[in-house]
Amino acid sequence: MTLAPPPRLSSSSAARLRLVAQPAQGHMPRRIDGAWWPRSPDLTSELPWLLAGLPQSWGQVSSVLVDGAVWSPFPARQLVADQVVRLSRTHTQQRTPSTVCLLAPGRGRWDLLVVPPTATEAEAMRLMDSVDTVVKDGVGLGTAVR
Repeated sequence: MTLAPPPRLSSSSAARLRLVAQPAQGHMPRRIDGAWWPRSPDLTSELPWLLAGLPQSWGQVSSVLVDGAVWSPFPARQLVADQVVRLSRTHTQQRTPSTVCLLAPGRGRWDLLVVPPTATEAEAMRLMDSVDTVVKDGVGLGTAVR
């Protein structure tokens, strides 16, 4: 198990995570809940930043499922902010956008589009903006409905 100290959030870290508003009741659930632009392909160093930036209403994320092709090797569990988070990888088709799936017991599931760490700021902002547009248009990018 890897230990990770809690990160200090800054305004620049907030720009690397964009969440979209929940749909109104009666609407079909969306498939993408936001976008995340990690700084590197090292999940163990990036995950504390992601989890620290999530709303408290999402609860404690206990499991994270990521696209195996995007991330460098990582352990099966990581201690983040005094909680154990299970880490799993999946392998998707190359043409499918990379996502990260966050699971919180009793709270739900959230799927975020992962912007490649190598993206320029302009590319990243365009992709992050497109998530909000895609959700407003009712088209999902993810592979599973929560």
